[in-house]
Amino acid sequence: MSRYIIAYDLGTGGNKSSLYDLKGNCLAECFEPYPTLYPKAGWHEQRPEDWWAAVVTSTRRLLQQTGIRPDEVACCGISGHSLGVVPLDKDGNLLREVTPIWSDSRALEQTRRFFERVPEEEWYTITGNGFPPPLYSVFKIMWYQDNEPEMFERVRTIIGTKDYINYRLTGEICTDYSYASGSGVYDLLGWKYSERLLEASGLPAGIFPAIVPSTEVIGTLTPSAAGELGLTTQVKVVSGGVDNSCMALGARNTRQGRVYNAQGSSSWIAVSSEKPLIDPKVRPYVFTHVIPGHFTSAVSTFAAGTSFRWVRDQICADLKQRAAVEGRDAYDLMTEEAAKSPVGANGLLFNPNMAGGTSMSDSIHIRGAYLNMDLGHTRADLIRAAMEGIAMELRLALDVLRGMETISDEMLVVGGGSRSLFWQQIYADVYNTTIVRTNIDQQAAALGAAACAAVGCGLWDSLDYVDEIHQVLDVIHPDPANTAAYEKLLPVFRRAGKMLSSLGDEIHQINA
Repeated sequence: MSRYIIAYDLGTGGNKSSLYDLKGNCLAECFEPYPTLYPKAGWHEQRPEDWWAAVVTSTRRLLQQTGIRPDEVACCGISGHSLGVVPLDKDGNLLREVTPIWSDSRALEQTRRFFERVPEEEWYTITGNGFPPPLYSVFKIMWYQDNEPEMFERVRTIIGTKDYINYRLTGEICTDYSYASGSGVYDLLGWKYSERLLEASGLPAGIFPAIVPSTEVIGTLTPSAAGELGLTTQVKVVSGGVDNSCMALGARNTRQGRVYNAQGSSSWIAVSSEKPLIDPKVRPYVFTHVIPGHFTSAVSTFAAGTSFRWVRDQICADLKQRAAVEGRDAYDLMTEEAAKSPVGANGLLFNPNMAGGTSMSDSIHIRGAYLNMDLGHTRADLIRAAMEGIAMELRLALDVLRGMETISDEMLVVGGGSRSLFWQQIYADVYNTTIVRTNIDQQAAALGAAACAAVGCGLWDSLDYVDEIHQVLDVIHPDPANTAAYEKLLPVFRRAGKMLSSLGDEIHQINA
């Protein structure tokens, strides 16, 4: 009897293959990295064949590690990083060895030209695409058309990251609603590609793939794919979804107003709703949910975990060395140090925008900074201020969402940062909300993909079953005294962000 599900979490840094039983328990996982290439400023590229190789290798390792038989795997589902543009010809051949990934920003001219035809605010209102516009798929495809015309003449369709893997698995070309919603030409309320936006792009009709539900079985493994993976041709493949939406499902955002906080290299707060949360000024980024009729809307900071890693590498190098000797995690040692500093870090503030501004910032040129530093500040203050600054930046994001939707008074946390209870207390105090940690840590996106597969193949009755998989580990309530202290700091923190945005613009002009 087939009694296992394989979920693929195709991330920016690599692919994680996870094995789930029919109750949704993750039994094992294997991660296989792949590189990102940076050939020019603003160009961020990966090889689609590297994605496929990582899927193959991690699947085979997973089977070997667990000892399960190939005929025991019922189905697979996938979560994939967004805004990918993989060109295929009429025979399904890959036309470019490397393709831009979500963070690639080369399409500046194409974006400018598009917004001469459609006002940018109107485009955002239709699509909910709140990242910097050049990142979205339509503009990268327009770049292909302008800069690689010979290649582009051979293009039959252009698909996303996870859809390329699905194509390699089944031979079928399609996408799902969640991934399509990041195309730059998708009408959120119409649940279809926008004819107006497609016309404005100047791209050929039909270049974007057909859209199916995230739970739809798109096929079974081809003999070739089954042979490479070590599985059987009976394995069903479900469409899956974009990483943001799969993570929302895996993080229990299955009801109106449920909210979660992803704490990783970048961090965001997202809420599920029956309507997209659109604000042209702040620009939450919106994806169609993998749950029919729902959306997931988020506001983020690009450098959360990465800023804290900078603090580790540049300020706490000795703690890294000590951790290696003692067999401990350097971040645990940093937390012990931070605990020596009081709430508010003795007046020291940290702005975490070290990777530049988001849609929430006054300028993309904002950069991170320590503020109000004096000779009395200690390393403990520096570390704690960084933790508090990341939390306060996300509090600003939370306030935006609170102004647009009635949000649950408890927040689930997922991601690497969630492991620190000390930091979660800071988050609870800064957010003034209850923080909940469960057994689903860094597996939220994979669980979402597994859930889509399970429902699509009739193994589960409903996506709501995800709720039963979560087991609460910790509940962290805000401390009223600490919250009161942070409420006094937040207006100062907000003004500091505006000042740093202005300074960033000036410095950018000087260096331009």
